[in-house]
Amino acid sequence: MTFEIHPQLIADCHHLGSLSVCHVLLHKNAILPWFILVPEVGDEDFLDVDPEIRNQIVQEAAWISAFIKTTMRCSKTNVAAIGNVVRQLHVHIVGRNPGDACWPQPVWGNLNTVASYTTKDLAEILHAMQHGDVWGEQFTPC
Repeated sequence: MTFEIHPQLIADCHHLGSLSVCHVLLHKNAILPWFILVPEVGDEDFLDVDPEIRNQIVQEAAWISAFIKTTMRCSKTNVAAIGNVVRQLHVHIVGRNPGDACWPQPVWGNLNTVASYTTKDLAEILHAMQHGDVWGEQFTPC
């Protein structure tokens, strides 16, 4: 059986590539750096995932967080695996800075500004992901 990312995630995001366990998505709203990791697991809840795979998901989330902080110059990241609307397990890693579009509120329900990534923006992000020094392993682009 082939793994498929939920259609809502595909509609809301750019599918950038993958790491060893997770697909790496970038939310289409460019107002904040908002990455989503979709692990190739059947579990819906993060704490139900096999501990070894769960640890790898955490490591990959840490790599994304470091990328957001160093390359995208955010002072902190928020991480969540909520899954109430899209039940497929996915982990949000959102870059935040004081004074951003919805600071200090959470992004959900408070992000009223919309901006789009240009083709050039996406190419620069992909290049940085492929050549950055925060990855513990090779990022594989789509």
